Amino acid sequence: MYRYKITIAYDGTNFAGFQKQPKQRTVEEILERAVNKIAKKPAKLIKVYGSGRTDAGVHALGQVVHFDIPFSLSDNAMLHALNSILPLDIEVLEAQQVTSEFHARYGTQGKRYRYRLALGEFVDPFKRNYTAHWKFPLDLQAIQTALPDLIGEHDFSSFCAAGGHTKTNIREIYEATAVYDKAQNEIVFEFYGSGFLYNMVRIMVAVLIEIGSGKRPEHDIIRLLEVKNRDQARVTAPASGLYLKKVYYPKNFGK
Repeated sequence: MYRYKITIAYDGTNFAGFQKQPKQRTVEEILERAVNKIAKKPAKLIKVYGSGRTDAGVHALGQVVHFDIPFSLSDNAMLHALNSILPLDIEVLEAQQVTSEFHARYGTQGKRYRYRLALGEFVDPFKRNYTAHWKFPLDLQAIQTALPDLIGEHDFSSFCAAGGHTKTNIREIYEATAVYDKAQNEIVFEFYGSGFLYNMVRIMVAVLIEIGSGKRPEHDIIRLLEVKNRDQARVTAPASGLYLKKVYYPKNFGK
């Protein structure tokens, strides 16, 4: 068997998330159909393995997936073969044959997420599936003051929605930024960390919006980390604004 690593982008609007679900259109299911079509109906179903799950409506700029097929194609041939089959809301950006050591999920060193928050009184119809929207005043400086409180290794239990399945809620955030994009009239958040819990980025963004709105003290994140209580964070920001931007692996991993 030959293992391939592919990096994909997808528009999550019409997907019920990455992971396969009965009677639902998912990224995993669509990818598996394409891979098995290329493999010409192998005796055993070829499975694909993603770096992690994304929820319904969440997008990806650089999701990573691996799979094994019973014959070898050049990287370029695999890229073109998959893109000729896949629907227009998924694109393979890169395909690379790797060793059996590589694993898309268990080999990750970190992930980077982007969150787009559109401002303005009304919802832009061309952004409604690709940003969240906030029509009230926001103090960006207050948000930027709060961001360093997320940096470091913490128990993020207050920022984890029910339904996640992890052994520990301890994660490390390396970078957290919020920048105003004047051309788009958006605040763009980015978070880079060792890993993220279920809905963690969306909950962090919701808390930061409340800080920027004056509904929370600037350093309330410190208290939330200490209390380890999801009910204290309350809100989850919409899925439409969230993008899995990049997945990080050790240098030369799988080469």
